[in-house]
Amino acid sequence: MDGQEIKVGDRIRFPDGHTGVVVASMDTDQYSPQNPREQWSYLRRGIMVDTTFGGLVHYTDMSVDTFELVARGDAP
Repeated sequence: MDGQEIKVGDRIRFPDGHTGVVVASMDTDQYSPQNPREQWSYLRRGIMVDTTFGGLVHYTDMSVDTFELVARGDAP
């Protein structure tokens, strides 16, 4: 990422072309209705992404080469 805060609902693209939607951000304490705080807050940091290549994946490394923002989503 380029320093922008990642938010629930954001659509992202990975270097290999796969995409995903951010469904939880432990860093900002935001969670989608389908992925509530009670389910994921134990991870303490990072984001949960619903990916096209493997379902839900937890990321703690949000460096510029991990993925790029495709579109802002609407937070729940």
